[in-house]
Amino acid sequence: MENSKVKRLKKEMKIPVIMAPMFLISNPEMVIRGCEAGIIGTFPALNARTTEQLGQWMSEINDKLKKVKTKKPEKKIAPWGINFISHKSNKRFKQDLALIEKHQPPIVITSLGDPSPVVNIVHQYYGLVFSDVTTVKFAKKALEKGADGLILIANGAGGHGGTLNPIAFVHEVREFFAGPVILGGGMSKGEDILAAEILGADFAYIGTHFIVAEESGATKEYMEMTINSTIEDIIYTPAFSGISANYLIPSIIKSGLDPNKLPEKGKIDLSELENPNLHAWKDILGAGQGVGGNKKIQTIASMIGELEEQYEKAKQGV
Repeated sequence: MENSKVKRLKKEMKIPVIMAPMFLISNPEMVIRGCEAGIIGTFPALNARTTEQLGQWMSEINDKLKKVKTKKPEKKIAPWGINFISHKSNKRFKQDLALIEKHQPPIVITSLGDPSPVVNIVHQYYGLVFSDVTTVKFAKKALEKGADGLILIANGAGGHGGTLNPIAFVHEVREFFAGPVILGGGMSKGEDILAAEILGADFAYIGTHFIVAEESGATKEYMEMTINSTIEDIIYTPAFSGISANYLIPSIIKSGLDPNKLPEKGKIDLSELENPNLHAWKDILGAGQGVGGNKKIQTIASMIGELEEQYEKAKQGV
């Protein structure tokens, strides 16, 4: 039997997909178009270059989605979410958390730290907190700190991906948690969404596939690089942030680096995320192992329409 929180969310969605927040790519337009099309749209708080801009973005999302609901009450408008870095190196921790309290996003995704400060605020306005985790140990810790749901970042996920097999990861988490589970890692087709549900997850977490959306903040070069890449063009390394992540090898080579001789970086310092002009974050491009599913540039509405069609066919065994 589905958890009541899951039922509530799925009632507002066309397909059980959360558009994963992507650094330097996700923006308010992507979030709005995703929610309009029936999936949960999200973006990282640090994509807004200042706290002031973040406040503007959150206001814009709330205002535009409210207007859509008013104009078309019969249309399914999914809730939106924001990704908040809970790590102590996030210099905007207090300021951005204050904006979450003010603008009340329905879903807050915590990453790389203790979610309890976020939980304390979000639960006051009856929002949901999902924590992304890469191990069973971190999953249990997040739940102990009050997270409502878990985003299991499995092997092959874009950005700061994990190393665990998605099948085993979901099975182990379901041994102790019956609440919302979102599975991320290498998914790009409708049948992948169904596969995630069959495994025991409630939602699929899809990021890399949306890099090629017309509304994406990715450059044309970035989009085309993903279209021309396959799983063989992905490398998993801690060289650029201190945390292992998946990157496009062609972007590393273009930056003048040898992917076989990357420098080690031991210290985790996510404060670098606040500066989009730093070489490592501007020119080294992230993508997951599902990059082979990127075939063309198209609108988010079109992409979600294709995913929905594939998902329904998969359910029917077509």
